[in-house]
Amino acid sequence: MKSLGNIRRSFAPWTDPAAKPFISVNNVTKRFGDFTAVDDLSLNIYHREFFALLGASGCGKSTLLRMLAGFEQPTAGEIVLDGTDLAGTPPYKRPVNMMFQSYALFPHMTVEKNIAFGLRQDGMTKDEIGERVLQMLKMVKLEKFAARKPNQLSGGQRQRVALARSLAKRPKVLLLDEPLGALDKKLREETQFELMDLQQNLGLTFVVVTHDQEEAMTMADRIAVMSHGKVVQVATPAEIYEAPNSRFVADFIGDVNIFDGKVTASNAGSLEIAIDSDLTIRVSGAEPLPVGSAAGFAIRPEKLRVSRTPPANPGINAASGELWDIAYLGDMTVFHVKLKSGAVVKASSLNAQRSVEDPFVYDQEVWVTFAEDAGVVLKD
Repeated sequence: MKSLGNIRRSFAPWTDPAAKPFISVNNVTKRFGDFTAVDDLSLNIYHREFFALLGASGCGKSTLLRMLAGFEQPTAGEIVLDGTDLAGTPPYKRPVNMMFQSYALFPHMTVEKNIAFGLRQDGMTKDEIGERVLQMLKMVKLEKFAARKPNQLSGGQRQRVALARSLAKRPKVLLLDEPLGALDKKLREETQFELMDLQQNLGLTFVVVTHDQEEAMTMADRIAVMSHGKVVQVATPAEIYEAPNSRFVADFIGDVNIFDGKVTASNAGSLEIAIDSDLTIRVSGAEPLPVGSAAGFAIRPEKLRVSRTPPANPGINAASGELWDIAYLGDMTVFHVKLKSGAVVKASSLNAQRSVEDPFVYDQEVWVTFAEDAGVVLKD
């Protein structure tokens, strides 16, 4: 499949058949009694990749991260890091470090001593520790706070200390468990980009667990969407958003409208799905499906256009309805349109102009239209 959307950099080893994965999770299962937290899961992560495990609570993402760290052992399967099977290797001997959601800083230690703790445990000399700690403080811009204790720092500063401590031992892989969950929205957004820049500058492999879709979409080179202990889709953020491989992924990532109907025509490069007597959806570039078979169609709100005038070809990728709700969000306006079928669809429009001379109003009759390549066909 051709990559969709802008790519942050040319880095894409997963597209090279000759590229060797840095981390291989092979048919890993983890059970706790009768409960299966991770179910026969396999995935590959590459050197210098920023990889995200995304899913709702209980999907198995944190359990998988803990198995990478060595805090849990697989019930079945293997985890290979840089060519070495990690089976039986205790956490302190693995070339990985983990940054916890709670940060787990020592409250009685200064920032400097928190960062130095793991280095002292490894037996580094005093001069080596001092040099490394200074490097870490400069990296996270906390040189002036070296003598402070965690309770004298803001949430963002404590997050930086935890990050510096995790990186001080120079692990091959940094594991981050909901690393930004305790930060407010603005600081979280700023820190996302700082983490991305830091990861690229250090040239390390980052694996982050998050339930925040925006966080994963912003930071990760690729995302593994998880559900009930399984990986549902692994792809770049743009591919996950624009080309979800299932109804679950389409519904889980962002806002989406999903229509269900039956295939009425299937030609080379084109598919038609009858939703009801008033709406037929024509999709270009879709894989052929048997005529008469059930199919779904997913389309994002920003792909829908709301207008007052009917299109040239009503009924094909166009439906009329009434405006039920209008939400002005500043950068965009969100519309809820009740179609004649009774279905309510969500559309959004970017507010590119400062003022609107003829605004939409409640209960107004409108048309919702979209292009043939604006959505994706769902087969399940």
